[in-house]
Amino acid sequence: MIKYAEIGTKGKNRYVFEDILCKKLRARLKPLGAFEVRREYGRIFVEAKSAFDYDEAVGRMSKTFGITGICPVWEVEQPTPESVDQRVAEYFAEEYDDYHFTFKVHVRRRDKEFPVHTMEMEARLGGVLLDRFEEQGLSVDVHDPQVMVEVEIRNKAYIYSKVLPGPGGLPVGTNGKAISLLSGGIDSPVATWMIAKRGVEMQAVYFHSPPYTSERALEKVQDLGRIVARYAGPIKLHIVDFTKLQLAIYDHCPHDELTIIMKRYMFRIAQEIAKREEADCIVTGESIGQVSSQTVFSLGVIDHAVECPVYRPCIGLDKQEIVDISEKIGTYETSIQPYEDCCTIFVARHPVTKPTLAQIEESEKKLVGIAEPIYEEALNTARYIWLK
Repeated sequence: MIKYAEIGTKGKNRYVFEDILCKKLRARLKPLGAFEVRREYGRIFVEAKSAFDYDEAVGRMSKTFGITGICPVWEVEQPTPESVDQRVAEYFAEEYDDYHFTFKVHVRRRDKEFPVHTMEMEARLGGVLLDRFEEQGLSVDVHDPQVMVEVEIRNKAYIYSKVLPGPGGLPVGTNGKAISLLSGGIDSPVATWMIAKRGVEMQAVYFHSPPYTSERALEKVQDLGRIVARYAGPIKLHIVDFTKLQLAIYDHCPHDELTIIMKRYMFRIAQEIAKREEADCIVTGESIGQVSSQTVFSLGVIDHAVECPVYRPCIGLDKQEIVDISEKIGTYETSIQPYEDCCTIFVARHPVTKPTLAQIEESEKKLVGIAEPIYEEALNTARYIWLK
């Protein structure tokens, strides 16, 4: 039984989110065997119809946005008070070896025609378990139990006491499409993950600068994208050769403005790719004040290069908070591998921290007639791969 939280607030549109979540679950579980995924009011059920790898199935579901809990359940096909009594006792005998803990029974009676009322059924099942296991150490604590026995009575009854956590959020595909600027650092994979968690379908663009960045740097970005794809689903990675444009900026613009101007061209290219892919926004991993190009002044100047919205989910996080998320989602160890990306190669020793738009636009005039053909070449030669 699959639990969700935020989807339940969507009112009359909830079925749309439920249907997309079901579709995502079917796609993720299909390589593992035959599964039926169905939705009932407030819940989604996944039932295996063939042999399957339990740990792999749970692992895939636990990385599916929209899910808050995965509950391995025991079923009662045609629930009666007596059949539920028996099944709860069997469940406890099978699932637990040591009964030195406290418990409480919580019943949800979705089927209002079930002949025993909710509180009466809770007391009844508590008595069944105490009669069977009290001498082995089991005891009741209705305020702070160590084990909560959940029984949901619908057209079938479902019994469980263990909830495996999911990532929460909204199902990918319910909130548009975005292009993420994905580098080999810690921040951008986290930003990509955070926006995907809000139900956004993610694509990414990587700016490759051979020979200043190695093929291993590109492989590192692909590895990071594949880790994020465990949660976000397949990510289309656009690879843009950026060397010629970087060298033109380096040769013709003030060196303390290199990073700002370079990022403005990155945003322009990302915007063009977004238009081609019918994406709605750009996503980056910037955090205010983390480096000189991420001051509020610099970010404002960079944003003026494009018209589409730019989202920065890490904007208010400090570095340790971003690191904590990267460790949680599994990207940290890959991010710290020593393969530099294009942003770290052409960094000035003393970069400007309070640029003005007029100042940067004046410097960019030096690229007129030089940058345009290189920019077009970078766009037209961009290639892509799917990261799954």
